[in-house]
Amino acid sequence: MQVSIESTSGLERRLTIGVPADTVEGEIEKRLKEAAKNIRLNGFRKGKVPMKVVKQRYGAGVRQEVVGEVISRSFYEAARKEDVKPAGQPSIQPKEMGEGKDLEFVATFEVYPEVALKDVDGFKVTRYSADITDQDVDNMIEVLRTQAATWEEVDRAAKEGDQVNIDFTGTKDGEEFDGGKASGHNLTLGSNSMIPGFEDGIVGMKAGEEKTIKVTFPDDYQAEELKGADAEFLIKVNTVSEQQLPELKKPFFQQYGLEKGGIKAFQKEVKANMERELKNALKSKVKSQVMDQLIESHEVELPKALVANEVNVLRNQMMQRFGQQPKGFDAKSLLPDTMFEEDAKRRVSLGLIVGEVVKDAKLQADPKSVKKMVEEIATTYEDPQEVIDYYYGQRELLAGVESAVLEDQVVEHILAKAEVSEETSTYDEIMQPQKAEK
Repeated sequence: MQVSIESTSGLERRLTIGVPADTVEGEIEKRLKEAAKNIRLNGFRKGKVPMKVVKQRYGAGVRQEVVGEVISRSFYEAARKEDVKPAGQPSIQPKEMGEGKDLEFVATFEVYPEVALKDVDGFKVTRYSADITDQDVDNMIEVLRTQAATWEEVDRAAKEGDQVNIDFTGTKDGEEFDGGKASGHNLTLGSNSMIPGFEDGIVGMKAGEEKTIKVTFPDDYQAEELKGADAEFLIKVNTVSEQQLPELKKPFFQQYGLEKGGIKAFQKEVKANMERELKNALKSKVKSQVMDQLIESHEVELPKALVANEVNVLRNQMMQRFGQQPKGFDAKSLLPDTMFEEDAKRRVSLGLIVGEVVKDAKLQADPKSVKKMVEEIATTYEDPQEVIDYYYGQRELLAGVESAVLEDQVVEHILAKAEVSEETSTYDEIMQPQKAEK
């Protein structure tokens, strides 16, 4: 095999590869002979079809198959020979593929960049701590009650916290606009799910009443033609419903898998879940600080192929959150690459930097930490041991845990060199920082 390599621009490389004709033709001949043993054609017994006929019938298909495999195999052999690490699949351009001639093709691809690690001694990280108080537990139980609440129709004026069922039609300059009309829409007053002034205008209305309210769309509204625009909404209230919270009794506790123990056992279970979530959030805050500073202190040239692949991963993740898509759903048009490029570039950049830290520090996923993480995941399921066995029986799942553990080890490796300060916080400040700032 003959190989030549050249750098074109940035991370792009071009390999010109030649494979002797004997290698290709020999493999084709071998496969045709194997196929001939099982071929049945009218007028011939099984395995007795002349090779000339076999070649006429199946030669083109077998050649295409063999050439594809030879190109793939010889490309990666050439990459190893030239000590280059391809980032993504190559673009293949055939130069010579004629029968009986040496196979020659050009493979254009990107390579992984070299990452020069910067000194992390100057990193400043705040490690937070927080306790869960009885009030925090009570607040969480109220959140759970609200999530399990039902609605009961009432014959009175609507107030904040009520759910109203409404019909509405929006107009701008006397003309209806797209997305401004709905029938039988359920709206919780005070949820701030509508534009400013809309929900306030419904407070005080009763079932059966109609009213026209005036509102102004925010300057940052998603529809360009409505940004900052004045509009009117004709609103009809169909029903007013009051929230009914479930009592703290057995039927409510059973929704969370608790059969006995009453309120005390439920409080204990809720607190255990809160402690698990708090632990993860505290760890995440430290990790975010480290990762942010790694990004800020390193400039990495990113292979376009890796960014494109990460864009597709992020798009697919969003589609999974949407659930089943309607027929004809065009993901690339409705969820264009530009939506994900920034996050994709950050993830690829971090992956390359973290990978270099792992290599430089000779880190390996600690088996004990891997086991501990799997066990923590399993505690949220009814049969933890079954989950643990499943993870250790699925290489792909376990690899994901190993990767997470390795990232944790990278963070600890950097923290050992960074300037770390300690700060005490509250549960709400850690779990709901935006709410705590208000």
